Amino acid sequence: MFGEKVTLKEEKLSVHYFCLLTSCGVYQRGEEDEGVFGFLLEDIRQEIRRSARLTCSCCKKKGACVGCNVRSCRKMFHFPCGRKSKYISQFTGLFPSYCPDHSPTQSLCVSSDLSLPQSCSICLDSIEPVLSYSILKCPSCHSSWFHRDCVQRQAHSAGLFFFRCTLCNNKETFQEEMQRMGIYIPERDASWELEENAYSELLEVYMHCDALTCLCTHGRTHSAKTGWFEVIRCRLCGSRGTHRRCSELKLDTRDWACSDCTQATDGKGRICWFLTVYSRAERLIAFSIISRYVKTRFPNRKANQSFFICLFSSSPSRFKGGQQTTFPSSLQGSDAARKYFLKLLVQQIQDSVVFEGPDGSKNLALDSQALRDDLYFDVGCLLALCLVHGGPPVVGRVSRTRSSLDALREVMAESWEFLELAGCNRPISSLQQREALLEDLVGFTMITRMQLPLQRFREGLQTLGVFDQVQLFPSAFCAVFCEAAGRLSAQTLAHVFTVKFSEQEERLSRETPVLGYWRHFLLECEVGRSSISLQDLLRFSTGAEDLLATAALLSPPSISFLHPPQGLFPQRDPGSRRLLLPVSSTYRAFKSSMEQAVSHHAHLLPTHS
Repeated sequence: MFGEKVTLKEEKLSVHYFCLLTSCGVYQRGEEDEGVFGFLLEDIRQEIRRSARLTCSCCKKKGACVGCNVRSCRKMFHFPCGRKSKYISQFTGLFPSYCPDHSPTQSLCVSSDLSLPQSCSICLDSIEPVLSYSILKCPSCHSSWFHRDCVQRQAHSAGLFFFRCTLCNNKETFQEEMQRMGIYIPERDASWELEENAYSELLEVYMHCDALTCLCTHGRTHSAKTGWFEVIRCRLCGSRGTHRRCSELKLDTRDWACSDCTQATDGKGRICWFLTVYSRAERLIAFSIISRYVKTRFPNRKANQSFFICLFSSSPSRFKGGQQTTFPSSLQGSDAARKYFLKLLVQQIQDSVVFEGPDGSKNLALDSQALRDDLYFDVGCLLALCLVHGGPPVVGRVSRTRSSLDALREVMAESWEFLELAGCNRPISSLQQREALLEDLVGFTMITRMQLPLQRFREGLQTLGVFDQVQLFPSAFCAVFCEAAGRLSAQTLAHVFTVKFSEQEERLSRETPVLGYWRHFLLECEVGRSSISLQDLLRFSTGAEDLLATAALLSPPSISFLHPPQGLFPQRDPGSRRLLLPVSSTYRAFKSSMEQAVSHHAHLLPTHS
């Protein structure tokens, strides 16, 4: 709390590091190895004599060596007394200190749609969202609030190189603000990096035979360097092992998969193609959740394995309505493969018992079996993964009520049992009371009745921090969850792209007519005068299935131009979301090249029948 304590027995002197730094009359005139942390013993004794005449404004005792940095303020105090009385000492620059009347403060500068946090982002205990000496906040995201003691312990543990905001991960601005508010950040590596053999367990290799019957006379933990009784590990998970003889493998076998991984793949231990585009942590999350989800949907083990084989094998396919939809091998591991998998996954989720309603108007449903199987949490996790990696949105809308009073009363008479259960069975005398009735019904149906499913669904959405972003930017996620995709038209598709012309005048003069060809081509696609559709063109250009998906792209799509001899056909750059249009001399040549390229790309994509 007061820094490292140094005792010099020969000099009969003891001093705290922080007391040295914040004392008004002593300066570091020596090298680091001289005196005490560079403070010369002569200077320390002189400061002791000076402060012996000064009275602490807190405890009223002599020996106050720290003073308020404001010249007009005459308050002096001991460093420990100042900590108890909410004095602030800054451990940077000249190490100034301030009394409570002149201490630096933080201001509440958050937008109106951002709710104030109710818990400390470090210890997670409840806090009162009022900025004070004890409650601080991050200056970058304004969403991370914490106790002073909590952030000081974090700074002492993390050190200068790892101390940052726990929510937004900001480092420079966060450290500067914390030092201004009196948080001491030690100039060293993190405590967990300094611990001896802190990561030694990462170097340990799994050496255990997990076969049903181990034939090794030395036991399951024995592993020879070579031969029949060398333990080989599962090449997928690495957490299972076997002796070659115990699993009846060949003597030269090095490539083996355990039974758990074999059941979850194509039966031969080949890794799922879609998992190669995610990080290791995300693969573990997705694989475990999808495994549990599929086992719940397909209790029969044979059907369970068939679903995994059709969805995750090296030649993926999906059963829908009793028919098998193949996925071309040319797209495996690519960006298109990832998006197609996410689309299939969202379709499976929307068709599950967790949601109800027609397509485009899905709502969360209440299902007792889904509650027992915890499907709401699984669905939340999977949707979070889909949203982070560019999957399609999950659309839901609230249905409208009847427009006339008689029609409304007729519907209420037909549904009187449900209204009675919801506590909303009351007489309606005018259409003005319809909105209040609708609000009560929605509150009962979607909140009161769905408290536990909503809670688990929300906890699932916290995967990869998606739910935190939903809370921070509710208006941005409204289009993802609550609005259906708009109709695709030539005008809307044209506005999606940003046109980037060349700076050279000669090239610019040839590119300007091509932009007119592009807009005219969009109109012909819209009215059916082309062999391809606007949907094909959108999928070719951006890889997205609808306009909502393009709005969620990290970089907005753009249009550039291909001059001869760079190419005669349009090209796409999925990484930068860029469409390259060929510079053609006539509209007929431009249309022909566009139709050939887009049609070829569309034929490579999987069918949706």
